[in-house]
Amino acid sequence: MRVKETDAQVRETTAGIIGRVRTRGDAALRELAVDFDRQKLAKIEVPASAVGSALQCLDPALRSALERAARNIEAVHSASPPMSVEVEPEAGIVVGRRPDALTRVGAYAPGGRAAYASSVLMCAIPARVAGVEEIVVCSPPAKNGVPSAIVLAACAIAKVDRVFSVGGAGAIAAMAFGTETIPAVNKIVGPGNAYVAEAKAQVSRFVGIDSPAGPSELLVICDESSDPDTVAAEVLAQAEHDPDACVVIVALSESYADRVASAVAAAIATIERASIARDALKANGALLVARDAAEALEFSSDYAPEHLLLAAVDAPRLAAVARNSGCVFIGESSSVVFGDYISGGNHVLPTAGAARSYSGLGPLDFVRWTSYQRISRDAAESLALDTARLAEAEGLGAHSAAARRWSEAR
Repeated sequence: MRVKETDAQVRETTAGIIGRVRTRGDAALRELAVDFDRQKLAKIEVPASAVGSALQCLDPALRSALERAARNIEAVHSASPPMSVEVEPEAGIVVGRRPDALTRVGAYAPGGRAAYASSVLMCAIPARVAGVEEIVVCSPPAKNGVPSAIVLAACAIAKVDRVFSVGGAGAIAAMAFGTETIPAVNKIVGPGNAYVAEAKAQVSRFVGIDSPAGPSELLVICDESSDPDTVAAEVLAQAEHDPDACVVIVALSESYADRVASAVAAAIATIERASIARDALKANGALLVARDAAEALEFSSDYAPEHLLLAAVDAPRLAAVARNSGCVFIGESSSVVFGDYISGGNHVLPTAGAARSYSGLGPLDFVRWTSYQRISRDAAESLALDTARLAEAEGLGAHSAAARRWSEAR
């Protein structure tokens, strides 16, 4: 159902691309655009005027939808800003932790099979909420040599500072190490295909990344209370992303599993990207049956999906005990596609089991924490002897001597 390890060919190809960009900069990016995007780039950076023009020329209804999504994303992410904490565990001892926004962040907006304007909003708006000074976006060029108009429009709405017409592992390398045109960033965020995810992993020794966010995943726990056609629609919505997308259905009875299978078979013929969805389901899809909701949730916790849809009786109760998923969608009307675009939660989520230890993107991902301590002279005298005893127990005499000075300060 899920590739356990990155394919050796993906690792090797990605490493080669990173090496080319790191050593040859813009020249390598131009070559990669020809090799992978079939584009001879006139310019790597998209002029600010083109970004603004894309927004002005966008269909008004589509612009309204993007702006609604942006408002919801900002509202949700503004509700959990990074906050300073200061504690006084004893008189005269102050220990604090302060969030400092990153100076420059790079966001990746996938292209190729589809244009992901939503990823621009999901990455850039939380960064703005956190106070990041400069946000740059890389996205693959379309046939006109620049990212799609809707991606550029989203950059304008999200107040992105600079946009570059580069994609894939080369874009990740450029943001990690910098080129003549693209500045190096403090952190790289955003989803992508297997090569983008692998590139983020390989550069993570040199630059921060959000989480392993590779091909889309969905796990649905469903029973007779939900409409099989609705479950099928959710399955195909994620399967159409990419042949590497992974979709698992856990039905709570054999009879309901049969109904869902029939619904998927009927619906797949009606979608435009049917061949992609079929490839994904064939390679990475599964239809399982669990004895009960408890067994289904145990499997889900083990599997750690990017998206978990609970289309079953008493979904809120199940959600309260669900663990290890990027985002839980509670009830069949809580469509994952709403979360993909417009409900306000972030769609940049951990994949490939990383939800066991990683969380979805948010404002906390765009700060680093400065810890500090302030200790008065009286408190230093009080701490001195116990600190010296602990240091001596560890065999660190200079530590002990430094502490004891304060017991003798008066």
